[in-house]
Amino acid sequence: MAALIKALAKSIGPKLAIGLALGGGAWAAMHVLERPAERAAAASDPQVSTAAAPVPAPASTSAPAPASAAPAKPAERRSDQPMAIDPRALTVKRVLAIDGPFRHGDYVWDEKGAPASGPVIITIDLKAETLSVFRDGYEIGAAVILYGATDKPSPLGAFPITQKDADHVSNLYDAPMPYAQRLTSDGVFIHGSDVEYGRGTHGCIGVPTAFAKKLFGVTKLGDIVVITNGKMLNVGKAQVGA
Repeated sequence: MAALIKALAKSIGPKLAIGLALGGGAWAAMHVLERPAERAAAASDPQVSTAAAPVPAPASTSAPAPASAAPAKPAERRSDQPMAIDPRALTVKRVLAIDGPFRHGDYVWDEKGAPASGPVIITIDLKAETLSVFRDGYEIGAAVILYGATDKPSPLGAFPITQKDADHVSNLYDAPMPYAQRLTSDGVFIHGSDVEYGRGTHGCIGVPTAFAKKLFGVTKLGDIVVITNGKMLNVGKAQVGA
């Protein structure tokens, strides 16, 4: 009898397929996340008693509410394993107005007029040395960046954010990497840095630390970062400014 009860009590949680459609720019991404199967605890054998006992109340027929589970972590990728993306799915709806030259250490951040929620995508152009962040197609921030030196180049392609650590320290160089957001399993992050002309990184994308803090606050695991080397987004139909 105990074995029969245990067999009936087992259940297997389904896999969860999550499709991520990104709006805004010339890029999009879709990926599938798998949530680990959840198993209910097996029922224990009832205790046998020879003493008279009151008739137990009938068991509830309603199923217990499933325990909430944390979202599955996106699969990590090496620098040579970018995601496949659909370049037709993203439309830039607004770009920020930037007055004057954009120098190393400069950044802008303006969420006025942008949706309060929506898919976030980050684009990085190594040739232009700039990073832009879009929410639902509206650019809300941009900054001048540092990128990988010749012997440690930054990767090209699309990568999901797989780790966020506001107080990260490099285990290879023992260097602080504030507001770090991991892009690859071989150590490429976006993080706060002293962005000065002539400096480079070991493959990471360095942004002004104040900007890195703001960026850290609007992203989540799984958000996509697209890195190019001179390929510009189509902003021909985008508004400028608020």
